[in-house]
Amino acid sequence: MRNTTVNISGNDSVATFGGGCFWCMVAPYDKLDGVLSVVAGYAGGKKPNPTYDEVSTETTGYVETVQVTFDPARTTYSELLDIYWRSIDPTDDGGQFADRGTQYRSVIFYSDETQREEATASL
Repeated sequence: MRNTTVNISGNDSVATFGGGCFWCMVAPYDKLDGVLSVVAGYAGGKKPNPTYDEVSTETTGYVETVQVTFDPARTTYSELLDIYWRSIDPTDDGGQFADRGTQYRSVIFYSDETQREEATASL
């Protein structure tokens, strides 16, 4: 994620999803009980602090994403994955809906082995 610090407690978790325009991915998570914050940004590239214009060139490797900080006692990673799959078209590798380009591709960035396993099982 880009220049973002989210203070989470020891019990909170973070999930990161790419699925088209990051602003379009905020709303599905924003009002969900147990979600503490949803931050739009970039993930997956190497250049520090890329700008929107740089990411739009499709040469940075970045994807527009949302970072969802959540309380797993109130909302599960599995529930977040269900929302993710309902919000994207997993068969479209050229972007999402009207958003075209590699920066809009669908991707799940897992933060631990358990998330990797759950994300893989959700396919």
